[in-house]
Amino acid sequence: MRKIYLVPNFVTTVNMFCGFYAIIASIRQDYVLAAWAIVAAGIFDMLDGRIARMAKATSQFGVEYDSLSDLISFGLAPAVLLFQWALGAYDRLGWLAAFLFLTCGALRLARFNVNTAALPKNYFQGLPITLAGEMIATFVIFTQTVEWPAARETFTVILTFGLASLMVSTIRFPSFKELNWKSRATFGYLMIGVLVMILIAIKPEVTLFLTLSFYVGLSLIMNLVRIVIRSPEHSTKSGSESVYERRS
Repeated sequence: MRKIYLVPNFVTTVNMFCGFYAIIASIRQDYVLAAWAIVAAGIFDMLDGRIARMAKATSQFGVEYDSLSDLISFGLAPAVLLFQWALGAYDRLGWLAAFLFLTCGALRLARFNVNTAALPKNYFQGLPITLAGEMIATFVIFTQTVEWPAARETFTVILTFGLASLMVSTIRFPSFKELNWKSRATFGYLMIGVLVMILIAIKPEVTLFLTLSFYVGLSLIMNLVRIVIRSPEHSTKSGSESVYERRS
């Protein structure tokens, strides 16, 4: 067997441990603890890839191990949390919705592993399973912090189907994985980053979910704008081709 890199794979293991612990906490009906465990898994998921790239310790083993870990931490753990926390009230529809979330997450990971070399590094094709899992976790924390309407279960079903659909879609979501941290930027970008950090630190129970929701919503708006801009160009191009065909 070929040697594997210890540090990044250990961090990946900690990520998987957090996901497994979230499942145990969900079974014990400690939903807020389970949600925070998924949030912690997301932090370690960001660290393992970054550490591997900085140390030039990337490997195919690490890629596959990371995908398996992500499926547990951001696919299975949120699905169990969803069912135990809210979807169980719908019986069969509830566990089918949770299974759909898990299935779409697995499909998203498989597609990413197959197409990772062909797609640009500056955006994701479909919502990453990591962000979908974090959305579920932060939503649970959010609703336990603020006063939420009685129809929590209904909104949870809608959120579950929505996130599952976004994961298997071809919608573009901006990626920050290949961001060059040594590159120069304007003072304004630094202030925006500091402001976001302060807002999250003030009330993470609320701002984490709102930040992720803003990211998803802004990404959808950007895709809509891209479609609207392309449509007139496509119509103009088609019209020019038709005139050329008539003249020919």
